[in-house]
Amino acid sequence: MNTRATEIPPHPVGPAPGRTAPGNGPATAAMALGIAGLLAAPVLIGGLLAVIGLVLGIAALMTAGRTGTGRGKAVTALVTSSLAIVVSGLTVVLVLWYANRTQECYRPDSLHQYAQCVRLHLDGN
Repeated sequence: MNTRATEIPPHPVGPAPGRTAPGNGPATAAMALGIAGLLAAPVLIGGLLAVIGLVLGIAALMTAGRTGTGRGKAVTALVTSSLAIVVSGLTVVLVLWYANRTQECYRPDSLHQYAQCVRLHLDGN
């Protein structure tokens, strides 16, 4: 006679086999756009991606309030998109400042003359 008790496997937590948990697609898309925008922010196209990510992030945060899923991704999207917009804005300001300071150097005869001209203008001479 077997004296060992049979073990009953624990009840699985989560969706039934073959079914997926309801997700928050806009949160995932917004997070991806926010991260991509942050990585591409110095190239200026990141600002556009970040604006789209910010709009989707706000929509995802509202969806997360109703469904309870995707709040972390939506918040991550809002933070990364906001940072990407700031970095893109700073990049634009830096490029405009540089162009203003070195506008006399845009007709050099050689790369060496251009570099020398830029160096002189950025040193304040």
